[in-house]
Formats: sequence, structure tokens, C-alpha cells
Amino acid sequence: MDTYTGSVKPELRIQELTAEKVKFILTNVDLSMANALRRIMLSEIATIAIDMVEFELNTSVLADEFIAHRLGLIPLDSTEAEKIKYSRAKCSVELNMHVKCTEEDITKDVTSRDLVSSDPRFTPIQEGPKDPGILIAKLRKGQEIKVKCIAKKGVAKEHAKWSPCAAVAFEYDPFNKLRHTKYWIEEDEQREWPASRNAAEDFAPGDGEAFDFNAKPNRFYFEVETIGSMKPEDIVMNAFKKLLEKISSIQM
Repeated sequence: MDTYTGSVKPELRIQELTAEKVKFILTNVDLSMANALRRIMLSEIATIAIDMVEFELNTSVLADEFIAHRLGLIPLDSTEAEKIKYSRAKCSVELNMHVKCTEEDITKDVTSRDLVSSDPRFTPIQEGPKDPGILIAKLRKGQEIKVKCIAKKGVAKEHAKWSPCAAVAFEYDPFNKLRHTKYWIEEDEQREWPASRNAAEDFAPGDGEAFDFNAKPNRFYFEVETIGSMKPEDIVMNAFKKLLEKISSIQM
């Protein structure tokens, strides 16, 4: 197992990059730094999300609080979230929605496509013109919903609706050479605990290899999946920027 030394520069190698996720290997860093990066991606990347909902009319079968909760979890495009301020008075974006079902024997779907944003930079995420949008409620004839929403900038440490990540997978030492993972073995360790796909990128221990009590992990496998509000590569870059800001503040 390689050991981390401060003279070696950190390296990042991208394995896969799509619109939904990014997979990369981070090497030559300490476990605490890699875990800090993971935690920042989950809880400290600023995005835009609906924070306040004012109901003018709601004759659907759903309570106001239920609809408000669903509206808050709709991902909004947050590509330019860093350009607006945290001040509650200066960072708000207004979105309006007014839907009424007037047809007999028809169930009308209320979706995120019905939300009209006052700022074209911050709109509900859509995967193309054929995307039906995220379902909010269903209406029958005569039922109506009319609301005004205020979206604000925030981070997931305050509420999970501001998290840009659906998940952040994090692994190191796939062969368990450091023995940080305690296996419960019934009969056959190899069959009951098969190696993960990251094992192909790591170095298997030799037969009878002695345990190194001083070894430290320095190879970390990440997979970051976005909810759509930000590109996966932007999440990673913003996390590194935030981590550097934290380190700089300690140095100061």
C-alpha cells in the first residue's frame, strides 16, 4: 500500500463523464481530505430551490403543505447560482403556477413544466422538449391550483432540497488491505465478499503479504450523480474551490 507524502501532488483522473454523473480517481491525498471533498459535494454546494410558497387557490385533494413540499424538491437550474448573493432580499427568484382542469372525465397532470420563472437562468430542469416534467399533483374537472413561489440560494446543510447530488459514492482500498472493513465470513470470503469494480484499478495483495501497520490510503474512487440542477463536473470543481477556501481560512 502506497503511503501519502506531502511532496507528491494530488492527481485526479476522470474515468467516465456523462450529463448525469462523473466517475474519477483521486490519488496522493489524505483520507481526511478525500472525505472532506465528499461531504462538501453533499452539503455545501450552493444551488437554487423553492423556499417559500404562497397559495392563492388550491381546490385539489392535496393539502397546501404537501404541494409546497413537492415544489421545494423540484430541481431548478443552478448553473449560475454562484453569481447571486445569499442575502434573502437580493437572491430570490419568483416562480408562478396557475393550472385548472376544465374538461370532463379527464385527469390533468400538474407538473414542473407549469412553473413560470421570472428569471430565465433559474428554471425547472427539463430533459428536452418531450420531457413531461416532474409530477406535482393531479386535477379533476373544476379543481384548480394557483401559487406564487419564491426560490432562494442555499446549501444542503440547511435543507436537503438544496443538495445538487443524488448520491456520492466513495471507496478506497477495495481489497481491504488496511483492514478498515470487518468482514463477517460464513464459509468463503471470496464468494461472499466479491471485489468491487474498483479493484481493477487497484493492486491486489500478494500471497502471504505481511500487514503494514503504517500504511495509509491514498487512492480514492468517487462517483458523483447529479439531480440535474448542476453539471456533475461543476459540482466537483465547486467542491474543490470550497475545500481550498476552507484550507485558506485555516492558514489565515
